[in-house]
Amino acid sequence: MPLRTLADPTDLPNLDRTYAIERPALAFGAGHPPPRILLLYGSLRERSFSRLCVEEAARLLQFFGAETRIFDPSTLPLPDQIAGDDHDAVHELREHSMWSEGHVWCSPERHGQITGVMKTQIDHLPLSMGGMRPTQGRTLAVMQVSAGSQSFNSVNTLRLLGRWMRMFTIPNQSSVAMAYKEFDEAGRMTPSSYYDRIVDVMEELVRITVLMRPHAVQLVDRYSERKQAGLPVDPATDHSAVAITPQNAVV
Repeated sequence: MPLRTLADPTDLPNLDRTYAIERPALAFGAGHPPPRILLLYGSLRERSFSRLCVEEAARLLQFFGAETRIFDPSTLPLPDQIAGDDHDAVHELREHSMWSEGHVWCSPERHGQITGVMKTQIDHLPLSMGGMRPTQGRTLAVMQVSAGSQSFNSVNTLRLLGRWMRMFTIPNQSSVAMAYKEFDEAGRMTPSSYYDRIVDVMEELVRITVLMRPHAVQLVDRYSERKQAGLPVDPATDHSAVAITPQNAVV
């Protein structure tokens, strides 16, 4: 399976546990099963800063009580390169997305935009697949890394793509400027406000994922799809009228 193994998953030297809430979503709903988060990154370089950011994010997510998977895009073909996208890596990416309740997307900024590697992964995720939805109703956190000064071009594009994929993108985001200065030789992020922002983003992602969990089915229930599938609303189970009927009205 094209998943990366996360080294030192419990090693968080830059996290000041005096201020860290280990299970930040407990007030929003049940923490079991753990929130399932799929992480995607956008570079195939041996020292990929988007991958290193994703790995730091995965460690934090596990600290916050989530289960994580990091997809390795190195064997992923281009969309339409293979007839019917019938390729093991494509099938596995879709299976991991079906497994997930939320995503983290982190892309480098190249020529002012996300990379082709990042877009290829998103392009391989259909809105609907055999009646199942690989992305719809899931939460999404977006991040980017830049070689130069801080920019938000990539995260803005990822937000647009998340909306198109009918995902619920959380308000917070991370943009790491001059990323080559933010990691040590071992590939671990050094202490900084950039690291603290990633902590904030992952904490928020876990909270919103758990908050939305009980409503995931209702949030992707759409009139147009019911009409296309010929599925009439059952008045016995449709309680929406209660919310819009005046309290003293005669019905």
